[in-house]
Amino acid sequence: MKTLCVACAVALMSATAFAKLPAPSDEAKAKATQAKAKADWSGKVAAYKLCQAQDQVVAHYKKAPEPKAVKASAKGAAPAATPAGSCADPGPFVYTPNQAVAPVAAALAAPAAVAAAKKP
Repeated sequence: MKTLCVACAVALMSATAFAKLPAPSDEAKAKATQAKAKADWSGKVAAYKLCQAQDQVVAHYKKAPEPKAVKASAKGAAPAATPAGSCADPGPFVYTPNQAVAPVAAALAAPAAVAAAKKP
């Protein structure tokens, strides 16, 4: 009897777990979009800082005197050409929420403007 009651309780609980969640509101969608934009920007900042650190290591390496054995073996090798200061600063975080909405709104408004212009 106990196992039957426990089985019924588990069945009822599992039915609620499979319930469909409501669609997110516009505000929730906007927050998710902003969070994604901020995460993308954070990735760019991390890449910029890594680039700066690598530039510092290269500068330190170039200042240090090379051992004679390394100089002799590296005579035929040409160094890779990379521009100095090639790191691109992403700047401060700026979020404009209507970037994707503006082209869609303009595309929807264009046919209506053409139809209004054709009316005599």
